[in-house]
Amino acid sequence: MAFINDEFLPPMRKHFTIILTLILLLTAYSETQAQQARVGFVSDPPAEKLWVDSVYNSLSTEERIAQLIMIRSFSNMGQRYTDSIAGVLKKYNVGGVIFFRGTPASQLIMTNHYQQVAKTPLLIAIDAEWGLGMRLDSAISYPRQLALGAIENDLIIYEMGLEVGRQLLRIGVHMNFAPVVDVNNNAMNPVINSRSFGENSLFVASKSLAYMKGMQDMGIISVAKHFPGHGDTDKDSHYTLPLISKSMQEIDSVHLFPFRYLIQNGLMGVMTAHLAVSAIDDHPKAISSLSELAINKLLKQDLGFEGLVITDGLEMKAIADYV
Repeated sequence: MAFINDEFLPPMRKHFTIILTLILLLTAYSETQAQQARVGFVSDPPAEKLWVDSVYNSLSTEERIAQLIMIRSFSNMGQRYTDSIAGVLKKYNVGGVIFFRGTPASQLIMTNHYQQVAKTPLLIAIDAEWGLGMRLDSAISYPRQLALGAIENDLIIYEMGLEVGRQLLRIGVHMNFAPVVDVNNNAMNPVINSRSFGENSLFVASKSLAYMKGMQDMGIISVAKHFPGHGDTDKDSHYTLPLISKSMQEIDSVHLFPFRYLIQNGLMGVMTAHLAVSAIDDHPKAISSLSELAINKLLKQDLGFEGLVITDGLEMKAIADYV
């Protein structure tokens, strides 16, 4: 695919995150649906399934590929920048937008504009691990997950998840790249550390479940990260490719445990990390975010995950410099 070459858009590799599972259900949850979600997810009515099929069948091959892509957007860059992003959405019919810096009001205005110009309804995402304040000014920042790990009552974390979800819904966001379910058992970890609930897999699993349930009961797609576990690394995948040489037994019992636990309890999304994990895929150039053994075999077949699979950002040097 060719992408727009615009002075207001950084190079493609700095803007695009690939979604590895086809996004078709892109409609926003209404407040009524969110209320229904609190008592458990309801299967899609036949009419919605027919709509999904009709939309998919109407797309060209190029458009179906574009539906696998999310582009980055900032809501504090001015009108010409907004118009350039809208041009990409309109031209290529990409699947979604992930927002970063800006303000709640400007992001809401941009979201409405993007949805109006998009041929297919967009999936709107944000990386708000500790709430909208992580990305947007004048928004609430909740404690990082390490601090939340000190809370004994998981109900408090669940209630925080509900409130984070409510705020996301108010500005048109469908999906949050949270919680971080990495078990941070490496004191030299430069990138996960305070973003993790702790170093005990059982502890991480229970706290992550409470946060996940809160958001999903409010109708937000929760995306657990960073599969198959970024906690036991001493390198930052934003800058290089971390190598994990642990045994499969240790990976399974420690780092996969929170993912398995959340999957068994209704997790809707998983983000794959850019890691070289020899016990999972020993190919010399294998990276977990693009590995068939890591995603199709381990995540989907062995762990039984049937939800949305998304890569971490493709501008990160762990993948940009090694693929």
